[in-house]
Formats: sequence, structure tokens, C-alpha cells
Amino acid sequence: MRKVVLMMSVSLDGYFEGPNREIDWHQVDEELHRDLNDRLRVMGAFLSGRVTYQLMAEFWPTADQDPAAGETMVDFAGIWRDMPKIVYSRTLERADWNTTIVREVVADDIQALKAQPGGDLVVGGADLAETFLKLDLVDEYRIYVHPVLIGKGNPLFRDSDTLRSLRLVETQAFGNGVVLLRYERA
Repeated sequence: MRKVVLMMSVSLDGYFEGPNREIDWHQVDEELHRDLNDRLRVMGAFLSGRVTYQLMAEFWPTADQDPAAGETMVDFAGIWRDMPKIVYSRTLERADWNTTIVREVVADDIQALKAQPGGDLVVGGADLAETFLKLDLVDEYRIYVHPVLIGKGNPLFRDSDTLRSLRLVETQAFGNGVVLLRYERA
């Protein structure tokens, strides 16, 4: 059965974005981007909310046509275009690039998706992640901790009454100081 993987970058103090939605503090260099590409290319689908989808759709479909684009950017542009995508939105009317629009996250529908053949399903976007967490749909966490304290912003994990025990299955330190912490359900 496929897994739902929450894959996000956070500051050391737990924020996925600053108070004005900025992510310019992310430290994605060639080594980290290559690793992300390798992990994402084997996924079965990208699951995202409208905001994340629209940000990605504004840049990645043609990013590989920029003469200044590096090898890892060109590689990811192809991964993003070709990967099946599900965008969860009540307002989005149209989406391109192998994308299906779904109006609500329904736990039974996610379980049915997990039962289909193919690679794991990666959740991107904090609002969608929060919904998946509330419905207890996340099987694995891949958290990329960046060596920066931003002081305030939007936390990845919001207040919850649910205790979830996890098992550490991988750590990886990158040359730029980013550390991957990978956990599965205990």
C-alpha cells in the first residue's frame, strides 16, 4: 500500500514560512535539490492545496526553458510537469499539467488512493498538511530543518490534542547545514 508522506522545509524554530509568507530563508543548494529530486521522482502523485499548486504552476512548467536554469532545476521541471497532481480547492476552476481538482479531503478517498498501485503520495502545503494531520492520514514525515531561526511566522505543526508516536527511520545532514529528519508511524 502506498504511503502519504508529508514533506516540508522548516526553520529550526518550526516555521515553514515567515510572517509575510516568505521562504527566502530556505537554503536549497545543488546537493539538497538533487536529493529532493531523487526522492520526488519516485512518488506516485503530488497532493497540494490551491496556493501551493498555483505557486508551483507559475514557475515550474517552463523553468527548464530558462538558459540560466541549472541541471537540478531542469530535472525538477520535468518531474513536476510529468507527475500526477491532485489539488484540493473549493475555488480553483481549472488546472493544467496532469492535475486533478478535488473539492475536499475525504479520508475514505485518500485510503482508496493509497490502495492504488504506484509510488507514495507526497503532501505539500501547510494548510493541506494540517487537514491531513487532523484526519490522521499522514504515514511518514520528511522534515527538512534549515539552520535558521526566523522568530515568527507560520508553524508547520499547529496545536493538537492528539499524541502521535513516531519512529525515526533516517537522518541526513547536508553540506549547507540542512538536516532531513524522516519519521514513520510507530
